[in-house]
Amino acid sequence: MSRLQEQFQSEVIPALMQKFDYDNVMQVPKVEKIVINMGLGEATQNPKILDSAVEDLTKITGQKPVITKAKKSIAGFKLRENAPIGAKVTLRGDRMYYFLDKLVNVALPRVRDFRGVSTRAFDGRGNYTLGLREQLIFPEIEYDKIDKLRGMDVVIVTTAKSDEEARELLQQLGMPFQK
Repeated sequence: MSRLQEQFQSEVIPALMQKFDYDNVMQVPKVEKIVINMGLGEATQNPKILDSAVEDLTKITGQKPVITKAKKSIAGFKLRENAPIGAKVTLRGDRMYYFLDKLVNVALPRVRDFRGVSTRAFDGRGNYTLGLREQLIFPEIEYDKIDKLRGMDVVIVTTAKSDEEARELLQQLGMPFQK
C-alpha cells in the first residue's frame, strides 16, 4: 500500500466526511483513475517520434501506453484515418497512487516558475485536467536522452459529484492549487 493510499484512508476520508457531512464512508469521493495522454500530431510526418514518446510514457508511469489513432481523415492537417497520432496510459489502483504521489511531491515542484495549478480546470462533474508542458519534470527522464520536449495531459477522474468535492479531495491529497 502506497504512502498516499494510507494518507487517504487515515486522514482524507475522516476530513471529507466531516466537511461535507456524509453519513456513510462510501459517499466519500475517491480517485478512480488517472489518464495520461500525449498527443503527437507531428507523428504523421515522422513515425519514429511515436517510439520515443511511448518510451518516455513507459518510464514515467511504469506501464506500457496504448497508441491512439485518428478517428477520421483531415486533409488540412495531412491526417489519414487510423494514422497513429498519440499515446495514452490509464492508471488505476496502486500505480495510480504512486503516480499521483510522484506528480504532487516531485514533478510539479520542478516546474519552472511554479505558482500552483489552476483551480479552474474542473469539468463540472468532479474530474480535473492538468496540462504539463514538458516531460523533463519527471525524475525518470534523463535530460541527455531527450530528442524533443513534449507536453502531456493528465486527467484525474474522481467519483465526486461536484467540483467543490473534487477540489477538496485533491487538496487533501496534496495537490498544490493556486491561492
